Amino acid sequence: MKTSFVTKKWIEVALINFCVVALAGVTMRYKINFSLPAVNQKYLMYGHSNFAFVGWVSLALMTLMVRYLIRNKLETNYKKYRILLIMETISAYGMLVFFSIQGYDFLSNVFTILAILVSYMFIYYYWKDLNKVQENSYAKLWFKGGLVLWAISSLGAILLAYLLANNIRIQDLYFAGMYFFLHFQYNGWFLFVCFGIFFAYLERLGLTQVRPPSYSLFLIMIITVLPAFFLSILWLKLPAFLYWTANISGVLQLVVLIYFIKILSMVVRSGHIKFHKSTNWLWTMASIAFILKIILQLLSIIPSLSAFAFGYRPIIIGYLHLSFVGIISLFIFGYINEFIHRFRGRVSGAGALIFVSGFIFQELILLFQGLEAMNVQPVKSANILLFWCVILQAAGLLWITRGIMMAKDEEVGMTPKIS
Repeated sequence: MKTSFVTKKWIEVALINFCVVALAGVTMRYKINFSLPAVNQKYLMYGHSNFAFVGWVSLALMTLMVRYLIRNKLETNYKKYRILLIMETISAYGMLVFFSIQGYDFLSNVFTILAILVSYMFIYYYWKDLNKVQENSYAKLWFKGGLVLWAISSLGAILLAYLLANNIRIQDLYFAGMYFFLHFQYNGWFLFVCFGIFFAYLERLGLTQVRPPSYSLFLIMIITVLPAFFLSILWLKLPAFLYWTANISGVLQLVVLIYFIKILSMVVRSGHIKFHKSTNWLWTMASIAFILKIILQLLSIIPSLSAFAFGYRPIIIGYLHLSFVGIISLFIFGYINEFIHRFRGRVSGAGALIFVSGFIFQELILLFQGLEAMNVQPVKSANILLFWCVILQAAGLLWITRGIMMAKDEEVGMTPKIS
């Protein structure tokens, strides 16, 4: 008996969810500028961020990871993955609705726990199936690293839910828990899986020379990912050994940068790999964002810059969006545009340009808002400009999603068997 895991359908669901994330962002920016008493800004922010993590990025990455199994012709029961993705979607919408209505309360915590349980089940099943894949690729290491770091990140989410549900107001503990969750999501689960997907398909295209530097990059990133967390909490009075551990991990980001640039140069010089033009510039933007992120992590070892970065909300928001939108989301756009055959070229160049333009302008305005603390001339009407930036991003994203949904059905020959 045969069944199909329809990659196209789940990518479309994830993209629709990203559109919902963007519309929630528009609503929050609208409320900053205009009256909207029906919306609780803090609660909507909780719903917006949790839905973005679960409903967009995690759902998209889970889908692409399952597709990796299919491409390697692994025979397994794919029904379990469809069920998990359905549960992931239900938990995402439950979190969006109930966080937006009541903040951290009983029902929002129920759906948070559901999302965490789904992640644990996915990690368990995927790890077992990944061990059966015969492909000799370091991509499997990246996937396993991402899965472990995903599980670790859940500890931060559990702590936050406990503190807020029980009205425990210990500010340092709250922010430490929040940064713990964000760090192991952004720099762990999201980033490691994206690298795994990228390297797997570079090898499939014949660029096997990336294997040694990709392995070296994996080693340095997996070794530094835990100590690098302490860069996020240097504002706490850390013991001396943790302080120096954090600083050393910051300096080691230079090694990450060297290996990353080396791999990029291999891809550029290969000659026989020709990506779609939309993919080329989407991945160029994602690479620039990644390089900027690494440089910012390195600079965060300077105490005055660290205090500045974590002391001003616009800088924090800008940094988080640099990772979430600039690196992860643009990579996913480029990937589905390039490697999923029926989607090839479906990421509208115009839609992507509008989306990226809104993102870049938003980052620049947030940067200048933060620099106002250093007596830099303030940006006039910054909040109105940010409102228009998120409208641009939402419009571009809707355009991209429309192009993807107009693609034909799933690739022929991608139907796995039930074992």
